Amino acid sequence: MRLRRCGIDDPIGPAGMSRRQGAYQPVTEQEPTVGQATRPMRRRGQARAALILDATEGLLAERSAGDISLADIAAASGVPLPSVYHFFPNRNAAFVALALRFNEEIYRRSVEVLTDPEPQTWQELLERKHRRAAEFQNGRPAALRLFLGAGVSVAVRNADFTGNARIALSRARMFEAYFQMPPLPGFVTSLEIAAAAMDGVWALSYGRHGRITEEYRREATAATIAYLRRLLPEFLPRRPLDPAMLARIEVSPSEVSLWMTGGTAPDS
Repeated sequence: MRLRRCGIDDPIGPAGMSRRQGAYQPVTEQEPTVGQATRPMRRRGQARAALILDATEGLLAERSAGDISLADIAAASGVPLPSVYHFFPNRNAAFVALALRFNEEIYRRSVEVLTDPEPQTWQELLERKHRRAAEFQNGRPAALRLFLGAGVSVAVRNADFTGNARIALSRARMFEAYFQMPPLPGFVTSLEIAAAAMDGVWALSYGRHGRITEEYRREATAATIAYLRRLLPEFLPRRPLDPAMLARIEVSPSEVSLWMTGGTAPDS
């Protein structure tokens, strides 16, 4: 799930945006002090920011990032250029915000419970999760360009690290929900490394074919499984699915931040 940019040299974060619940959100215009009056303004601001990001995604699906300007984004979205500047002072800020939005979509899919049928082996669990992730990215050309294209800004790289860490933390909990796991110190880090290997193979596929082919998808999953076999036994006994175990799979942004800064987080 590596987030990458293409030919962008202005490495700034999503300025004009505020951090809340682990994701950047657009800062709206000056709002009234009356509580009820602020809600429509917030909704309008969020809707306009979403419209801008929708337009950015559409443009990235058709051309490289270096060929897109804020004026292009304004024209495609139908939002006046000064308003686009209000949310995103340059194109890279818009690309970072779009990458964060993709990041959240990918995470939501990564924590979906697998049933009908349930995976019976940890290898099958990874196979099915990787297939779904590849299908998502192949269905969103802009995501392929951002995640697997050449070059990466500091802000997008940070989003990449945080997104991968969040998935790894949840994936460790998912393993515990489905299987009887042995004690594995550092398992989350191992899952991050395995995902990085998968990213590399996917990037190779994108560079050669413009998408993640099924052949390369299988090879990436095989590389991931081969690495994790250094830690995991070939067979892990299944655990009956427990709603309490399933409910704890999702990881909050604060847990991710704590874990990444060396604090104590569950299952780290």
